[in-house]
Amino acid sequence: MNSDLHDRPIFSISAAARMLGVSVQTLRLYEDEGLLVISKTEGRQRRYSRADIDRIECIRRAINEEKISIGGMQHIHGLIPCWDMFHCSEKERSDCPAFKNHSGGCWTYEHSRNACAGKDCRLCTVYKFSSDCKQIKELIIRSSLHHRVGPNV
Repeated sequence: MNSDLHDRPIFSISAAARMLGVSVQTLRLYEDEGLLVISKTEGRQRRYSRADIDRIECIRRAINEEKISIGGMQHIHGLIPCWDMFHCSEKERSDCPAFKNHSGGCWTYEHSRNACAGKDCRLCTVYKFSSDCKQIKELIIRSSLHHRVGPNV
């Protein structure tokens, strides 16, 4: 599928809920808990893309099949080494709440003095990677190896 179409937010919250077989309240909960960054219209209505639907399906599998709680998913997202992916400087890391904390994905924090300031989290590589548990694991492993044996890994 064309990436532009895949990322285009076109589905209402009720349409997304029907597609996924969940309640509207469940989708709002995932957003409130920082598992989703949802696009909103000028009238503040939520709009979901095909990528959002795929992400929610991944969340549902993690909850239902892997028995990972929402808190567990927040913690896993908080472990994603976004600072390595963007090659943040020591100064940027020292100012970055995502580097200092691990209670949610980097997209759940305010970014004002680092590489992510002013960027759209929905379009961020880190946010997109976070909907695939295999990619998260690979990123964490790669980062830990990089720091253990040096940058040439």
